[in-house]
Amino acid sequence: MLERLSVRSVSWLLFPCLLAVLTNLWLTLHGTHKGSEAEAEGGRELLVGVVSARHHRELRRALRDTWAERVREHPHIRDRAVLKFVIGRHGCPVPEEDREDPYSCAPLNFTEPVAGQEVEIITGFDASVLTSSEVSVVSLQFKVLHPIVITRLGVFPSAPTYMFPGTVSVRLFPLGQEVPVVSAHFGPNSTGTEVNGVWYKAVELFILPRGFEGTLLWEGVDAADLTTINVSQVHLNGGGVLKISLIEEGVLPHRGARGFPGLAGMFTFSVHDAEGLTAMLRGRPERIKSHRATLDQEEVLLQQESRQHGDVVFVDVVDTYRNIPSKLLLFYKWSVKNTAFSLLLKTDDDCYLDVDAVLMQLDQKHFNRRNFWWGNFRQNWPVDIAGKWQELDYTGSVYPAFACGSGYVVSRDVVEWLADNVEKLKVYQGEDVSMGIWMAALCPQKYQDSRWLCEQGCYVDMLSSPQHTAEELRSLWHKKKACGDPCGCPWGQP
Repeated sequence: MLERLSVRSVSWLLFPCLLAVLTNLWLTLHGTHKGSEAEAEGGRELLVGVVSARHHRELRRALRDTWAERVREHPHIRDRAVLKFVIGRHGCPVPEEDREDPYSCAPLNFTEPVAGQEVEIITGFDASVLTSSEVSVVSLQFKVLHPIVITRLGVFPSAPTYMFPGTVSVRLFPLGQEVPVVSAHFGPNSTGTEVNGVWYKAVELFILPRGFEGTLLWEGVDAADLTTINVSQVHLNGGGVLKISLIEEGVLPHRGARGFPGLAGMFTFSVHDAEGLTAMLRGRPERIKSHRATLDQEEVLLQQESRQHGDVVFVDVVDTYRNIPSKLLLFYKWSVKNTAFSLLLKTDDDCYLDVDAVLMQLDQKHFNRRNFWWGNFRQNWPVDIAGKWQELDYTGSVYPAFACGSGYVVSRDVVEWLADNVEKLKVYQGEDVSMGIWMAALCPQKYQDSRWLCEQGCYVDMLSSPQHTAEELRSLWHKKKACGDPCGCPWGQP
C-alpha cells in the first residue's frame, strides 16, 4: 500500500514536467499552423494587446523578460502571435493630490475657505423660483472632496404662499445605507428658525470625511408638504469641497437614487480644517511644477522604450483608470487599421499569461472564429454605487455577463464592430463591464473557461492570473520554465 502511494505521489510530482514536454512537442509539430485568414495576409493569427499604464515601466520590463519574450523569440509562437502594449498618449497634468479621486484626471476646484464660516448650499436664494412638488420624496446626492461639518438642515417654504410647509423629515444617509448620520424633523408645532427665506434646524455636528458620498432626503407625508426649486435657475455653492450630482430634465434617474432627484430645501456647512485646506492650495503651484517635470521625464522614457522595443501603441487618451474603456476601444480601432489578425487576446500588464497553452487550446478546441468570445465570465455581477468601481451611468442593478480582464480572446469580426462604433459606444466605469454591455448588443458565442483567473491565484493549468508585482511575474515564469508548473517545482523553487 505504501509503495502504491509512493508511486502515485511521484506521478503527480512529474505531471507538470510531462505537461511542459508535451507542450513543446505540440509547438514543434504545429508551429506551421495553417488556415488563418490573417496569416494568409502576412499577419498573425493572434494579436495580444496588453493594457498598460504610462508609469508601469517595471511591469512591462518584467513581461518582456518572461512570457512576452516567448511571444517575441520562440520561433513557432512568433509566427502565430504578436504583442503590443497599449498606453495612453497623455499623462494627467493634474498632480494626484489635486484630483477629485485617484482614478480620474478631474481637478479639485477649491476656493480658499474662511475658518469657521457657515456656508449655504445656494448662493443668493430667491423664493420666486420655488414650485410645488409633484412627489413626496426628493433627494440630492453629493460627494465630499474635503472634510466638512454639516451644521443645519432646512426646508423651503410652501409655494406660492411662502408659508411654513407641512410635515417634513430631512435625513442625510451615507450612499447605499439605511441609517442616517444626521436628521431633522419639521412640522406645524416644530418649525425651526427662518433664515433668508428657508426654515432651518441645527443638527448634531458630524464631520463628513473626504470621499464621503451621501444622499440628502426630504420626505413629506404627501407631495403637498414639499416645495422644490429648479436647480438650473440657482447657483449651487460648494466652494469646491462638494461635488453635487444633478439630474437634467428628461434624464432617467440613477437606479440607486432615493426619491426623485432634486432640491426641496437647503443645508449649511463649515469647512473642517480650513487651515490645512489653505496650506494645500498655497502649495499647489509648486506641486504642478514638479508634476510637469515628472511627466516630461516620463515621456522621454516612454519614447525611448517605444523605439527600443517597437511594441508600444499610443492611443489618444489621458492615461487614467477611468479612461481604460476608451483606451481599449481606440486600440481596437488601431488594430483593425494597422494589423492583420484573426483573433485578439486582451490582458493587463500585471498578468501572467501562458501563451503556449492558449495557442494549444485554439487548435484543439476548433473554436468558431466568428462572433466568438472566450474567457471566464462573471454573471449577475452587482453594480457598485461607491468606491473605485462606482457606476454612475449604467441603470441596471447587475451587469450583463462580462469576461474577467486578466485575459480573454475575441474574433476579428467582433473587434471590427467595436472599431466601427467607437464614436457611438458609451463607456462605463471599467473596461471589463463596458465590454460586457457592448457585447450584449452582439450576443457573441461565449466559451466559458475558468482557467482565465479572475483573481490572483496559481494553478498548473491556468491560462492567466492577474494582480501580480513584477517580482511575482518573474517568479511564476522561472518556475514555468524550470518544470512546467508556475506554482512551484517538485524539487523546490528554482
